[in-house]
Amino acid sequence: MTASTASNGKGSSADRERRSCPAQVDPLSALRAPDDPPWDVYLTGTVFLDIIFTGLESAPVRGTESWARGMGSSPGGVANMATALARLGLRTSLAAAFGDDHYGEYCWDALEQGEGIDLSASRSVRGWHSPVTVSMAYEGERTMVSHGHEPPPETEFSEGGAPDCPPRARAAIASLTPGKQAPWVAQAASEGTRIFADVGWDETGAWDLAGLADLAHCEAFLPNAEEAMRYTGADCPRAAAHALTEHVPLAVVTLGADGAYAVDRRTGESASVPAIAVEALDPTGAGDVFVAGFVTGTLAGWPLADRLAFAGLTAALSVQEFGGSLSAPGWSEIGAWWRKVQSVEGQDPTALNRYAFLAGLVPEEQGGASPWPLRRAVPTIGFGRSA
Repeated sequence: MTASTASNGKGSSADRERRSCPAQVDPLSALRAPDDPPWDVYLTGTVFLDIIFTGLESAPVRGTESWARGMGSSPGGVANMATALARLGLRTSLAAAFGDDHYGEYCWDALEQGEGIDLSASRSVRGWHSPVTVSMAYEGERTMVSHGHEPPPETEFSEGGAPDCPPRARAAIASLTPGKQAPWVAQAASEGTRIFADVGWDETGAWDLAGLADLAHCEAFLPNAEEAMRYTGADCPRAAAHALTEHVPLAVVTLGADGAYAVDRRTGESASVPAIAVEALDPTGAGDVFVAGFVTGTLAGWPLADRLAFAGLTAALSVQEFGGSLSAPGWSEIGAWWRKVQSVEGQDPTALNRYAFLAGLVPEEQGGASPWPLRRAVPTIGFGRSA
């Protein structure tokens, strides 16, 4: 088997007009210059087709049949992060392998045409079945089952690989894997791309920072509290964040319901922002949305506390919806939230002041706009064309 090129009816390029509706807000508009890289953010990874069942009364029980009141489908995996970035107005380029089955075609079209994400570094792999995740959401929790095959070994995307020469971008997001290096990370960093990294659970149990070799090329590292404490041996998340700055300039530790804490070694600045209390329906993709929000604020040059607050807000909005990329908020949702909280009688002025930076960013309310909370349409695999 061979990998077909992305230009065969699917590819996009930096100078091609985005086929989706333009973002309502460009957070980098004041910084853009003619010689800028064509992309704001580059990322790579595995795209799944996510099928989400909602409205379950409880977790599925062995030996029984459960009916869900709702169902949706969307690109998942690394597509959650790519979608979150694009909806926040960043010009996003994704390198991934896509199956040439209907699932792969659906994911490709949803990302390229629906979200305006550049897929010129991606490939459609002949004869390869798309990875699939089925997620069942109930009582604010989720149960997931996934299935997939490795791409053919002759493609550059086998074992989660990516092109050795990634496109020029202001920033890139890397998911670090203990004991492994991704050659593209060092290549991108050497060309001035700012690398932001997250990490998954260390299945080896070693929790050795030396095993995260690509961390040396990163500007920022964004683990959760448990990961940060295990990697550093610290007894609290804030101490872990400070310890991590011995290895990376900027450490951001997410604290779940307690918000997030960040330390910048270069400036000596630290910031702590509490979480926004919301009714969580589905946490899928919330971590990806948090990273996307933080990267957006960083590229825009915002103060550290504003970046943390914005990242936490976008994550909080996402957990009020079902699915991963389905729930990623755009500027219309952010603007609706900001107008709503300002209208609440007796609102804490200190809390409002924390998000005052949104006043000059969010789009004006359009006539006939839906009231908060907004609900995105839940798409599924496309219907056939009527005769």
